[in-house]
Amino acid sequence: MSQTLSGIEEVSGWLASARSAVVLTGAGISTESGIPDFRSPGGVWSKYRTVFFDEFQASESARYEYWRQKCELHRQFGDAQPNAGHRVLAKWEADGRLRGVITQNIDGLHQMAGSRRVLELHGTARQALCLDCQARFDIEPFVAQFLAEDRVPTCPQCAGRIKHATVSFGQILPADVLEEAARWSEEADLMLAIGSSLVVTPAADLPRLAKQSGARLVIVNRDETPLDGVADAVLRDPIGQVITEIDSFATAK
Repeated sequence: MSQTLSGIEEVSGWLASARSAVVLTGAGISTESGIPDFRSPGGVWSKYRTVFFDEFQASESARYEYWRQKCELHRQFGDAQPNAGHRVLAKWEADGRLRGVITQNIDGLHQMAGSRRVLELHGTARQALCLDCQARFDIEPFVAQFLAEDRVPTCPQCAGRIKHATVSFGQILPADVLEEAARWSEEADLMLAIGSSLVVTPAADLPRLAKQSGARLVIVNRDETPLDGVADAVLRDPIGQVITEIDSFATAK
């Protein structure tokens, strides 16, 4: 048996016996759905200047630049569909193997795959949020309006400042979501960190918290991460393949 396959079988045993398994996902799980890693060279974040949250609040020109960038991003993920990795995680939750998913992603693919317990650390790009009245809307009409009219949309309810329901640079993460994610991590006996570079905090602190609280830590990622040295298993093969193989072994147990 290959080292990778041996590791997958071992992880599947941990999953089968776990009382509280939790998954943390990053951009890597969505690249197999055709969504690029925006942090990589040539990605949108490398081509355009950062629009910070305080700029968005104060400046009409900053809001225009924000919407221009976001509409380009939307074209790259708006039609994306969940891949095998997303679907297997949803299956694990439905089967009672997984407490839920904590995600750094804003693409909504976990929910589209059927996951019900999803903590979105950075919000969702599938919705728009008014900063002034807190109303939420589907994002599609606002993207269509900006592309058609080349102007910043405003809130249909109060004419206030509207943005994607995501956490912008310089904006504080939602405290309730972060607190719940920390609680899941502390109570986990198995955490799988999937497709995350584990360098962006506070998300990167959650696997450390789980490990310090006694959980086994499994890292599934193409590249090395700062936590590889403390992980109980590190798997480097394509994410959809790895998760599907773990599922096959776990189902057989």
